Amino acid sequence: MSDKKDKQDKPAKGKGLLKLLAVGVLVAGAAGGTVFGLMTAGVIQLAGANAAEAGPQFVLKGEEDPYAPAAPKGGESKDNVVYGEGGTKYRTAYFSFAEDFTSNLRNSDGLIQVSLAASTRRDGRVLMWLDEHQLAIRSRILVELADTPEEKVMTSAGKKDLQKRLTDAVNAVLVEQEGFGGVDNVYFRTFIVQ
Repeated sequence: MSDKKDKQDKPAKGKGLLKLLAVGVLVAGAAGGTVFGLMTAGVIQLAGANAAEAGPQFVLKGEEDPYAPAAPKGGESKDNVVYGEGGTKYRTAYFSFAEDFTSNLRNSDGLIQVSLAASTRRDGRVLMWLDEHQLAIRSRILVELADTPEEKVMTSAGKKDLQKRLTDAVNAVLVEQEGFGGVDNVYFRTFIVQ
């Protein structure tokens, strides 16, 4: 008799385990479907899913910049700009530093004086940050200029290298202060070495 009891108990336990697994799969499927539905609806997001949207975004030519700085009083508005069809599809905005930068050159009696502008293809937050952090940017640029040997500023390749170093320096300050760089290039408006 005990043999009959053991045989009857074993199938019952197997069926119970199978039911438990089926319920587990159904619960996991329902939970997964719920999470998928909430993610699709935008109610929840994966960590870092919109990290690119957190910083300044590229602005297409002809598109309105939601962060565009206001035009100065009496200044010209750039609403009527007509963009060409060539080049990049993004508009480029410029920021001119108000004052010149003057520094000694490394291991030299020579001086360098430059007037600079920066460009960005991203929204107006980059321009606002350039204005907001001019003091820190100015200091970093002066350090870069002072670390430049005189022979480097006498060649075209040396000037291009300095231009890249200044762009990196400006972006480093913006990353430190705002968590995002966004400057594409730094341009020399004037360049004097004495």
